[in-house]
Amino acid sequence: MTELDLADLGAVVAVARHRGFRGAAAMQGVSPSSLSQAVRRAEERLGVRLFNRTTRSVTLTEAGQRLLDRLAPALGEVRAALDAVNAFRDSPTGTLRLNVPTIVARRILPPILTGFLAAHPGIAVEVQAEDAFVDVLAAGFDAGVRYDERLEQDMIAVPIGPRVQRFATVAAPAYLARHGTPAHPRDLLAHRCIRHRFVHGTHSIWEFERDGKLVRVDPPSAVATNVLELELATAEAGLGILTSFEELVADALDAGRLVPVLPDWWQSFSGPFLYYPSRRLMPAPLRAFVDYLREVREGDAGSSSPL
Repeated sequence: MTELDLADLGAVVAVARHRGFRGAAAMQGVSPSSLSQAVRRAEERLGVRLFNRTTRSVTLTEAGQRLLDRLAPALGEVRAALDAVNAFRDSPTGTLRLNVPTIVARRILPPILTGFLAAHPGIAVEVQAEDAFVDVLAAGFDAGVRYDERLEQDMIAVPIGPRVQRFATVAAPAYLARHGTPAHPRDLLAHRCIRHRFVHGTHSIWEFERDGKLVRVDPPSAVATNVLELELATAEAGLGILTSFEELVADALDAGRLVPVLPDWWQSFSGPFLYYPSRRLMPAPLRAFVDYLREVREGDAGSSSPL
């Protein structure tokens, strides 16, 4: 059997993780055709088919699955060993791949990345924003950002962004003029509401809290979407009442396009965390990012820093 190229084996792992060439290519920063050629070379040199390909899906064969079970951990160790040398550079190089919620990508991450990339010009950052919980390692990411109720117990968590956030309930003045202003969270059941719809099709229950009393409501949806900008736009257009992250609606509140609804009931919750698996050898870009978060937090303790 002809000796296999390490890069071709890496392509096999990437395609298997993303269950297709397009997603794997986007994460690797290469073209789908180059990945397809790499997989084809690996199959030819091994003398077996590793993937079943159709116009709609790419799935591992039994031989491919057995190879992946052994190959993925081994390649991870090789990358970690090579990256250990990278840590000795004055400024590490490489790519940091993050999976984050959409609100973090829009409102929390930009100022953090500005400082981090200025401090580490040799590092590139790739960010994928989605609200579905994913296995960051299986999907090819170095780390993720999530809130504490969705963190896995075996992960290391580092605070990132504001430590306290709030859900704000708001509406356009014109909507309230037509339909009245709710006086209690249960009044929302009689209103048109704008709901966040997760990719798996469910809606989050709206929670309100005052004086230690928690009220949960599941109001009717006038608009349901997983696009934050659309939620905000429809609220400003007077199509219904919106409950979302305070950061998302802050500008519209300041400008008067939206006004607070039930502000005494707005619920606070802990801010997000960067999370990653416990590993003996962390990739140098991830180690640099974790160190940056900790250093800035220590330096800005007691300040209004976004970290």
